[in-house]
This record gives sequence, C-alpha cells and structure tokens, in this order.
Amino acid sequence: MDKRKPKGKRLIIVSNRLPFTIKKADGSYQFDESVGGLATGLRSYLESMKISSNENLDYAWVGWPGTTVEDDFNEEVKSRSIAEYRSYPVFLSEEDMEKFYHGFCNKTIWPLFHYFPSLTIYQEDYWQHYNKVNEIFCNTLINIVNQDDLVWIHDYHLMQLPLLLQARTPNIPIGFFLHIPFPSFEIFRLLPDRWRRKILEGLLGANLIGFHTYDYMQHFLQCVLRILGYEHNMGQIMLPSRIVKVDTFPMGIDFKKYSTAINDSEIQWEAKNLKETLSNAKIVLSVDRLDYSKGIFNRLQGFEILLEEQSQFRNNIVLILIIVPSRIGVEHYEQMKKQIEELVGKINGRFGTISWTPILYQYKYLPFQPLAALYNISDVALVTPLRDGMNLVAKEYIASKANELGVLILSEMAGSAKELGEAIIINPNNREEIASALREALEMPEDEQTRRMKIMRLRLQRYDIIRWGSEFVHQLIDATELQIRNYVKVL
Repeated sequence: MDKRKPKGKRLIIVSNRLPFTIKKADGSYQFDESVGGLATGLRSYLESMKISSNENLDYAWVGWPGTTVEDDFNEEVKSRSIAEYRSYPVFLSEEDMEKFYHGFCNKTIWPLFHYFPSLTIYQEDYWQHYNKVNEIFCNTLINIVNQDDLVWIHDYHLMQLPLLLQARTPNIPIGFFLHIPFPSFEIFRLLPDRWRRKILEGLLGANLIGFHTYDYMQHFLQCVLRILGYEHNMGQIMLPSRIVKVDTFPMGIDFKKYSTAINDSEIQWEAKNLKETLSNAKIVLSVDRLDYSKGIFNRLQGFEILLEEQSQFRNNIVLILIIVPSRIGVEHYEQMKKQIEELVGKINGRFGTISWTPILYQYKYLPFQPLAALYNISDVALVTPLRDGMNLVAKEYIASKANELGVLILSEMAGSAKELGEAIIINPNNREEIASALREALEMPEDEQTRRMKIMRLRLQRYDIIRWGSEFVHQLIDATELQIRNYVKVL
C-alpha cells in the first residue's frame, strides 16, 4: 500500500473543533490542546504521517476554536492559529453555537443517529442555525482552498458543507467522513422530510463519503435510494452529472504509541504505584465520556449482579470507573452524572468493607500517561456502549497489552466489534450477560488470553491510523479522477 503523501497537494481538514481550544484569561486568550476523540485521532494521523514520510506534511485545519471570540481579538487569534497550529478558526456567535451545537447537533442528530428517538428534539430554529453555521464554514473555506488542495470534512456537524462547497468550488476534491453511526431508514425517516432530503443532498456534494462499518454504509445507501431515488452500483451513486463513491474505512489508532507506552519510565512508575495500591485485586477498567449512549448504567448494574451472584469475587476485584466530562451544562447530562454517582455509592455501600471498595470512581479527563498505565495494569476492559460509531478505547486497550495478557469485553453495538471478534462480545442491554462476561473474563486462562490478544493486536497493527487516513485520501483522489473521466465521457 502506498503511504506517501499525494505529491503537490495540501490536505485541508475541516471539523467542528480545532486541535486546540482557546479560553480567555487575564485579558488575553490561552491556547490548550483539544481532548476530543476526533481531534485526537486526526492529530495522531497527521503526526504519524509526518514521521512515516520523513517530510513536513502540508496541511491546514479549519474549525471552531472552542469559544466565542470578541471581535477585537479575531485577528490575534487567527494569526496565532495559523502560525502555531496551521489552523484557520471559524468565528461563531454564542447564539449560533447554542442553537447549532447544543441544539441541532446534540439534541437532534446525536440522539437520533444513536437510536434514542425519544430524546430527539425537532425544532425549526435549530435546523436554521445548523444551515447557517455550515454556510459560515463554507465562506471561511472559500478564502483558504487552492486549486490543488484536497478537502476532508468530518462528522455530523457539517453534513450540509460538502454540497455548499462543491457548488462554489466544483473542481476541488471533497471527502466526507462520518464518525458516528448512520441509522437505518426507519430511524432516519423520523426527521422532517425537508431536513432528511437536505442532509442527504448535502452529503452527496462530496466525491467520497466514508463510514466506519459496512452496516452504516448500507443504511446510508438505502436512505439515498428510498428518499432521493438514486441507486448505486458497488458503492458508486450515479447522480445526473456526478459520481459519488461511498465506502467503509474503520478508523484505526496510533498502534505504536500505545504498544510502546510501557517503555516510558513515568508510565512504568505510575503502573507500579497503581498495582501496589490495589494489592492483588483483579482490575476491571471502564473509561468513557459522560453520555447516555455509552451504557454506563448497564455496566454498573452488570457488575452489581456479578458481586451479588458470584461471592468469590468479593474483596478480590475492583472496577475502576473513569468518566470524562462531556457537554458540561446540559441539564440531561448533569442529571445522568448524579444518577451514576448514586448507583456507584449504592454498590459500594452494599458490598464494600473497611478494607475493600468495589468501585473506584473518578470524574475527570485522564492525560495519556496515567491512561496508558491503567490500560497496562487492567485485567479486563469493560466497553458497553448501547450504540457507538467505532469506540477507540477498545482498540487502545488492546494495543497497550504488549505482554498479550488481558481480556476485552465489548458491546456488539460498537463499530469496533466488527474488527475485534476475539473479544467477549455482549449485548449491552442484558445486565445478566454483562455479569456472565465478567466472570468469563476473570476466569479466562492466560494461554487463551494470549491467543485472542495476538490476533487482535496484529489486526490493529496492520490497519492503524496512518493506513486509515492514507486509504481515505488516496480513494478521494481516485474518486475525483473517476468523476473527471465520467464527466468527459458524458460530454
């Protein structure tokens, strides 16, 4: 496979968030690295490409800087963003972000695409601001893109952008990648007719559309057929004057970074201290953002059933529950945080003793080093989303296990389950099944752990973050050339 950067082309990455977040302090703006999964993954791809290609990868990043910037500081923030991060900030008002991001993105698209229709809000004002922000992104891009650039747009925040950009720059290759599930037709059709048609038409402005799994791709193709009437041939949608290619690209991770992390002396020290603190207890690790789609209640209840029915594990097992803050200020998430903490308290109060606490809970973001140490010492990783586009925590855990010991329990609703079939695959809606999987994992012989780990680690090593990004970029070039050949043929 050709991992080289396409010669003479600049890659323009477009996402809702930039790889940094700014905040105002003492009369000026402070720049901090973004911690979101998408920003982290794309940043890893760009860093890995620079190392693998032994050259200064030519790219630019367009996105929102994480806060509303006062007009007087726009030029200062823009200059620093370009100079220090090769990034072009998109400036949005507080009202735009409230109704676009907290509104349509998080209260309409996110719950519906994750199969929570009862939590979905259909509000025309949100939809109007969603379109407005996509147009603002387009206007920013128009002033940046050059003839030889490749534009790679990411995720559900910007599903109108491909068509908006294609209408104004018809010769620029445009790729789009969706990092969350694309729902079935029966779920997608719950959107108002005008909205669902415009979303599909917006996506079809791209030359190449990518999804994590074959199922998501098929759902999209079925919606295009049943709502817009366009058929496809082997993933190629024939529009009246264009061809759009649709394919699957399961996102990888920086395998080497996680696999070699334990060689770092600070991570070794952290892992040693954790093991000593937890004595000889078996460690079950759970790491997730605070979100209703992650199935956190279910895994806690499954753990409670294990302690209730399998008394031999009491005093010999610890669940480390790390919940990363997400969407602070949204009432539903604050309520969920409170309920999780109440359930943790209930389980610890019911089963804990003076010398043993069943669940060690932290509500915080963990930097790479302490997270890598936790991955390394954990005997089991418990990953139980009710619906998830991919879930990179599962892959990071496997990659971190250089000693090839450990067990992954993984929800069948996560995109990564399609690649990690050697994990213990469970239905996260069944608490008893989670409890049974925990017992199987804790009692699994080491030779069986090693057999499964070897297979999964090799698979993740072969299809890492570099290969994921490179395959998408090269297929985008191929899709654009196919478009040119088809257009000439039609003429």
